Amino acid sequence: MYTIEKKEQWQKVTHESGPVLGVALDSGVKLIEVDGLMFKDLNKNGTLDPYEDWRLPIEERVNDLAKRMSIEEIAGLMLYSKHQSVSSGNDSFSKIFGGTYNGKTFADYDGEITDLTDQQIDFLEKQKVRHFLLTAVDSPEVSGKWANNLQAASEKIGLGIPVNLSSDPRHGTSADTEFNSGAGGDISKWPEQLGLAATFNPETVKTFGDIARQEYRALGIATALSPQIDLATEPRWMRFDGTFGEGTELVTDLARAYCDGFQTTPDAQGWGAESVNAMVKHWPGGGSGEAGRDAHYGYGKYAVYPGKNFDEHLKPFVNGAFALTDGTKKASAVMPYYTISYEIDQKNHENVGNGYSRYLVTDLLRETYQYDGVVCTDWNITKDAPKMDEFLSGKPWGVEELSEVERHYKALLAGVDQFGGNNEIQPVLEAFKMGAAEFGEAAFTERFRASAKRLLTNIMQVGLFENPYVDVVETKATVGQPEFMAAGFKAQLESIVLLKNKNILPLATKQKVYVPKNFRAESKNWFGQTIDAHEVNPINSDILNKYYQRVTTPEESDVILCFADSPIMTGYDTEKGYLPISLQYQDYTAKTSREKALADPERTYYEKSNRPVNQQEGLQVKALKEQYPNKPIIVVMKMTNPTILSEIEPYADAILVEFGVQSQAILEILSGKQPTKGRLPFQLPTNMETVEAQQEDVPLDMTPYVDELGNIYDYGFGLKS
Repeated sequence: MYTIEKKEQWQKVTHESGPVLGVALDSGVKLIEVDGLMFKDLNKNGTLDPYEDWRLPIEERVNDLAKRMSIEEIAGLMLYSKHQSVSSGNDSFSKIFGGTYNGKTFADYDGEITDLTDQQIDFLEKQKVRHFLLTAVDSPEVSGKWANNLQAASEKIGLGIPVNLSSDPRHGTSADTEFNSGAGGDISKWPEQLGLAATFNPETVKTFGDIARQEYRALGIATALSPQIDLATEPRWMRFDGTFGEGTELVTDLARAYCDGFQTTPDAQGWGAESVNAMVKHWPGGGSGEAGRDAHYGYGKYAVYPGKNFDEHLKPFVNGAFALTDGTKKASAVMPYYTISYEIDQKNHENVGNGYSRYLVTDLLRETYQYDGVVCTDWNITKDAPKMDEFLSGKPWGVEELSEVERHYKALLAGVDQFGGNNEIQPVLEAFKMGAAEFGEAAFTERFRASAKRLLTNIMQVGLFENPYVDVVETKATVGQPEFMAAGFKAQLESIVLLKNKNILPLATKQKVYVPKNFRAESKNWFGQTIDAHEVNPINSDILNKYYQRVTTPEESDVILCFADSPIMTGYDTEKGYLPISLQYQDYTAKTSREKALADPERTYYEKSNRPVNQQEGLQVKALKEQYPNKPIIVVMKMTNPTILSEIEPYADAILVEFGVQSQAILEILSGKQPTKGRLPFQLPTNMETVEAQQEDVPLDMTPYVDELGNIYDYGFGLKS
């Protein structure tokens, strides 16, 4: 009735009728045979306990296990690790989040990158963490082997609860890679989430979720910290490109499709061993940050609702992620955003970060909308924030005066189950003592167990208690397989939007093309690291020359091909204070903005000026047209925010908009080998005056730009080629 097969790090038990079991070779966990079926003795007591019996309903198993857990074990379950890098490379995540091995850096360590770091061992054994966030990995095989090592280490401890490994979105493209050479590569490549929205096709998004689900599970990942279903009603927001845009119905439909694709095991028509939990974010919507400033930083802590449109932002959650059609019913987890939803709590009259708001988490999410899944805070909300513009510090917005323990306690009282980015158990245990003193130990123990049941349900419903291990051979065969690569490339093509075409496209191949380099002024990245001023070559010559002939001067070209990103800038400077976030390339002075900010009058930027670090990218189109009036100019813009095109459009013969695609996809469109299908999932504003006049919480309330051909760059616009 079953077979047993030995793998590199574990043994696999395959039932004729029943789940696949995975047991580490050295964890000490034995198999128990009952009625010709195998079960894992996770707590090593020689008895088949209810939580170990895969024949029982999940609710019964979870209730049994929660009763067996100590407060320390539940507190550890409530933790969600900081970012973990499993990479020997030199990327930012590895530099910032890399650990040590026997006290040594990996460069000085003679072991494998797949070995657990000192910190990861501490998380498991002392802090009792069972939720890890994975970032950079060297390869799919490395991810699989490291995940197996992590699961084996967890299986040795206590009740044998497996690790729930998670990831932020990891299917972004690298422009310089090619689809053809990328087939069978590291992972399938898809446009950014805003690009998926530009397809206006829920089936494309569901296909993405289905493929990403298979690749995640092959990597050992069982939870996706996505999708980001904030309604993007504020065009200047730094995280705009991570959304599905500003159309409420579209965002709602795509949220549902994304979660269905990730969470559904096809054979089970619902939860199963091939499912991936979806953690939707950010409740109750983070897309209305005042003046576009983002709440990862102290200068962007407020979300405002001047249009009284708060309820609109709930629809992608309530009508989308909480109303799934393929069997799992609802997204399994929700992440509140960092923001203070200003003046929304008219019951308790608290202006605190969403993760601390009892009104938003318990009264609204739990009681009004009957959501019973996991609520996990955004990362690091309980730590201090010493600087206004620091990314890696805490985000305790609205509760800055509380101690770290008091912040944990307040979040627990608000109704959250889990603390993102916190792998320290002591503050949670101290918060438990506060609750026991106020409500009684028995009552607060039940409060902890309620969270434990939700967290355990998410681990159990994706089959991790039966088999948390991956077959590294299958990992290599699954991740980035040609079929998945082809689907991702197709979505890239379908996401590209053609805004303007003065009979220049399609552009015949073999023509001579001049591509100017772009200049970036000195700036800082998300982590506060300085990026020196530098030039950017926007396209790889080897790829371009497969379609056209790249030349070094405009004079010898048949056509000029300009690449640009949306204007890049922040809304705060340590010396100048609050600044406008502009969507134009020219220097901008805020003459029509609010003279006083809504949430805090002192946060105004009225009559202040700012400029993007990539100003040259937008202004060079005019300069080239003036110098070479008879040369056709094609502009390809990577649009991360709705961009004002008045500085570019009059001088361009064609404009393409892309949302994070490979250069090969752009060239396929330019050459006419593929038609354009994408449409704008947002409006493009006429000027900064209409941006200043729009209300942060209201979608589609700007005056759209009209080009010289009479095209209106409104929501849903896109030319067909």
